[in-house]
Amino acid sequence: MSKIALVTGATSGIGQATARILAKNNYKIILCGRREDRLAEMKNELSEFTEVHTLSFDVRDKKAVFESIDSLPEAFSKIDVLINNAGNAHGLDSIQNGDLDDWDAMIDINVKGLLYVSKAIIPKMIEQKSGHIINIGSIAGKEVYPNGNVYCASKHAVDALNQAMRMDLNPHGIRVGAIHPGAVETEFSEVRFKGDTDKAANVYKGFEPLHPEDIADIIHFVVSRPYHVNIADLMVLPTAQASATILKRD
Repeated sequence: MSKIALVTGATSGIGQATARILAKNNYKIILCGRREDRLAEMKNELSEFTEVHTLSFDVRDKKAVFESIDSLPEAFSKIDVLINNAGNAHGLDSIQNGDLDDWDAMIDINVKGLLYVSKAIIPKMIEQKSGHIINIGSIAGKEVYPNGNVYCASKHAVDALNQAMRMDLNPHGIRVGAIHPGAVETEFSEVRFKGDTDKAANVYKGFEPLHPEDIADIIHFVVSRPYHVNIADLMVLPTAQASATILKRD
C-alpha cells in the first residue's frame, strides 16, 4: 500500500522538488500551498505517477490550517509523512532597522505555521501509532549571522521544536527529524529582497549552491530508511560553503 505524504510549501523550491521525488517513489501526495494555479499545475504533473490531493491555505491562518486538514477525504486521511517545509525570510536588516511586518511574517510562517500544521496532524499519527515528521530548518538555525536576527531566531526555534517534538512523540513511536540546508537556490532570496532579482542572483554568484533536488533527494533517503532508523538532525551545505558567512566564490 502506498504511503501518504503531506508537503507544505509544495508549489516551489524544496517542497516542489520533494513532492516530485516522493510521487515517483510510490507515495500518495497531499500538496499544500497558497497559489492555487501552481497547485493545479503540480497536481496535473504528478497525477501521471500517483494519486494527488491539493489543499490551498496559508500556514499562518490557524482556522484555515485545521479546516483544510480536517477536510481530507478518507483516501488521504492516514498521513504517514509530514514535510514541514513552508517557510520564508523577509528582509536582511539590522535589529534596529528591522521591519515589524517582516518580523511578524517570519515568526508566523516559520514557527507558528509549523506548529499549526503539526498540531493538526500529530493526533492522527498518535492514533495510528506511527508517522514521520520532517522539519525543514536552515543553517540559520545552527548559527547567527549579521542582519539575520529574526530569521535566525525563527529557525533556531525550528531546531528547538524538532528536538522537543522528538522527545514528546517518542512514546508514540513517531519519527521526528530535521534537515538544515545551507545556501539553496530557490525563490528564497527573491522573497527576502522583495522581488529584487539582481540582488537575489548575487547571493549565489561565484559558486554552485545546492539545488532543491539535492535536498529532496536527501528527504527521500531519510523517509525511506527502515522504521527503526530515525535520522534526527542533518545539516547539508554546498561544498563551497563552510559556514553561514564563509563561502568560496570564484
